[in-house]
Formats: sequence, C-alpha cells, structure tokens
Amino acid sequence: MQEERRLAVLRAIVQDYVATKEPVGSKTLVERHSLGVSPATIRNDMAVLEEEGLIAQPHTSAGRVPTDAGYRVFVDRLSQVKPMSAAERRAIAAFLDGAVDLDDVVQRSVRLLAQLTHQVAIVQYPVLSGSTVRHVELVSLAPARLLLVLILSTGRVEQRLVDLDPGDAVPDAETVSAVRADLQRATVGASVVAAGDALADLASRVPGERAALVTRAAGVLADAISDHRSDERVVVGGTANLTRFGDAFDTSLKPLLEALEEHVVLLKLLGETGSSGDLTVRIGAEGPLQELSSTSVVASGYGPGADGSAALAALGIVGPTRMDYPGTMAAVRAVARYVSAILDES
Repeated sequence: MQEERRLAVLRAIVQDYVATKEPVGSKTLVERHSLGVSPATIRNDMAVLEEEGLIAQPHTSAGRVPTDAGYRVFVDRLSQVKPMSAAERRAIAAFLDGAVDLDDVVQRSVRLLAQLTHQVAIVQYPVLSGSTVRHVELVSLAPARLLLVLILSTGRVEQRLVDLDPGDAVPDAETVSAVRADLQRATVGASVVAAGDALADLASRVPGERAALVTRAAGVLADAISDHRSDERVVVGGTANLTRFGDAFDTSLKPLLEALEEHVVLLKLLGETGSSGDLTVRIGAEGPLQELSSTSVVASGYGPGADGSAALAALGIVGPTRMDYPGTMAAVRAVARYVSAILDES
C-alpha cells in the first residue's frame, strides 16, 4: 500500500515538473492531485523517495525534481503506452500516406515526429542488408540497351541500364523474358546478401544461347544490390526544438548540437533498437555519450519485420530528460507502425 502511494506521489511529481518546469512541493501536490492522504504523509513519502534517489532537491528550493532513476521508475511503471487520439491517428495517416517513395517517407516521418513531440527527430533509412528482393524487372529500351529495375522489401527502387557490347547478339522478346525469369528465380524472396551470392554463378546455370545476356544483366543487378549492402543513412529534423528546453540541460547547447551532427553518434543513439520492433527508452546516463547525459532517447524499430522479428531500421526522438514520456512514446510507436505498414504495402 505504501509503495503504491509513493509511486503515485512520484508520478505526480514527474507530471507536474514536466508541465511547469518548476520543482514540486508537497503543498502543490495536495492542491493539484487527489492522493487521499494528508500533507504530512506526502512529505514523509517525498522524504523516502529522496532517500531512494528517485527525487532530489535542487539548490535551496523547497520543491523536488525527479532524478534519472525517478524517470526510469516512472517509465517502467507505465501500465501501457497511451493510445493516440482518433484525430491524431488520422493526421498521421494523412501525412504519411501522401509519400511517393522511400525518401519521401523518411523525410515526412522526420518532420512528423518533430512536430508531434517538439523534440529532435531521427529516422534511419532501412538497412538494406536486412531487406529482401521483392521484384526484378528487365525490359528492352533499344536493340542494344535494356532497363533493369530492382524493388526491395523496404520500398527502395533501383533502375540500372544494361548496355550490350557491339558484338553481342540483339536479344528478342522471348530471350529477354527468359533472362528476366532467371534473375527472378535467383533473387526474389532472398535477402540482398543471399541474392548477391546467387547472382555470382547464375550464368553457369543457364543455357548457352542466353548466358551472355544473363552474365551482363546479373552483373548490373549485383552492383545495384552491393551498392546498398552497408547503407546506413540517418535523417535529423527539429534541432531548433532544443532551444525551447535550454534550461533543461546541464551545459550549453553547443556540445549537444555538435554531437547530433555526427552520423556515428546518431546511429549510437538509436542503438540496438533496429534489431526489433520494441519501443525503448534510454534516460540520461543510460545513453552512449557523456555529451548527451542530459537527454533521453525514445526509439522504435520499424519495417515489415517490426512485429517482434528483426526490423529494418529505427526511428525516434532525442530530448531533455524532462519530457512528456507517455505522449512521446505514443507518438514514436504510432509513427513507427504507420511507416511499417507503408513499407509492407509498397
């Protein structure tokens, strides 16, 4: 009973501190929350919470503020991530459904996350080494030129030209169709790594009359795949939002902004999140860098595999430890789910 009451007091302190940016005292808790106990009991509970390192007294203020450990208990004890409202879900769907390609999906996701959370948004491009080949197309453009189209499970589309040597025989429609089928059998449904390996000796497994075209087309397709095996791009948006929370950071914003400009730092912030579809929250010093010890990261994997199996990539936000965790977690999870659905349909 006492533990549950103290958790209620901790929740109230976190909520008030996030809302007001001011240390919270026992009098404020009595006035704003129906905790069902006397002010003296609340003061005793606050003393215990302080002894446990969950709240602290800044300077000479009579109020208390949550510590990183307090925020961690608050987040861990959330019974569930609150759902987005119907209006919010419709707004997210309308904004993301208008995307025309993968680049547009990523750019829209960054802007949307920054707007919803008022934090710095980070979206990692799908890691193509974890994606599969969805479709391969081969069409004639001219007697000695063909167009090869590669479509991956991430929604990424690659178009490459296949130019024949002057001495090569001009393929007829039947040969082009047969080579297309060869490429599809070797790659469709396979991971990009397995597809690249399968293409290496494809020409040796087809009849001689189309081996030359298979060799050339397979080489172009293998290049298109290998160009993106280690593609790890990250897009950032909403860095200006940090200026709204300047007083929430232990140091100036300059080191934080400089850290957020580093590609490797951004990938570290997303951490292992991309390996699953789980929503993760790292608070303060739990993060990978000292420069960001005054921040928290809320992130989620996304992609067709983000239902518990390996996700394609991750997205999330970076903001001060003094943030609206329930609202931020709901926004990150909702955007990740919508992006996953879009990629699964593409």
